[in-house]
Amino acid sequence: MLEAGPLDAKVLSVFDFDGTLTHHDSFVPFLKFAFGKGEFCLRMMKLAVPGLRFLVRQISRDELKAQLIRTFMTGVEKAWVQQQAQEYCQRYWTKLMRPSGLQSVADEMKSGAVVTLCSASPALVLQPFADRLGIKLIGTELEVIDGVLTGKLTGNNCRCENKVLRLETVYGDLGEYRLRAWGDTRGDRELLAAAQDAHFRHFHTKKKRSKQR
Repeated sequence: MLEAGPLDAKVLSVFDFDGTLTHHDSFVPFLKFAFGKGEFCLRMMKLAVPGLRFLVRQISRDELKAQLIRTFMTGVEKAWVQQQAQEYCQRYWTKLMRPSGLQSVADEMKSGAVVTLCSASPALVLQPFADRLGIKLIGTELEVIDGVLTGKLTGNNCRCENKVLRLETVYGDLGEYRLRAWGDTRGDRELLAAAQDAHFRHFHTKKKRSKQR
């Protein structure tokens, strides 16, 4: 855990997105929405073997994520993904977002804290959600060349220790802040450990929270 910083330290409030502010993962449902059910199923079939390899721990979660990105995002125009992300946000906002999470974001903003999303999901997909919330966004970056996605990541998947590293890149020395953080999975552990005020599965119901421990 970091030191609390100066008494007058600025508060930095960091929210994970999938499963924390949302009821469930958002990226795979986005792919199904954007590509359509038929094309989505065809492409997911290509991930059957990598999926099995992940289950038997032959490849890591990050390696499986990289293959998912390659399968769906190689050769796709950035502008098209942005348009689909905007439509996805508009159509599924109410169904996807946790009301208690939205209220917490609003409360943090009202308090004067610097508020940001920090997510492993592609920033390109989450940008409309961050814009609607009115907060900053740190997410996994997809490589784009001449307006077209290459299917590769720029930098590392934004999870685990990389969440803290990305926060430091954007905001500098985190010891200068009072860090508050919300997360719900193993991928948020380092972020929560770095915070003076950490909240694990804070917006989950007590019944569901107890089952997942």
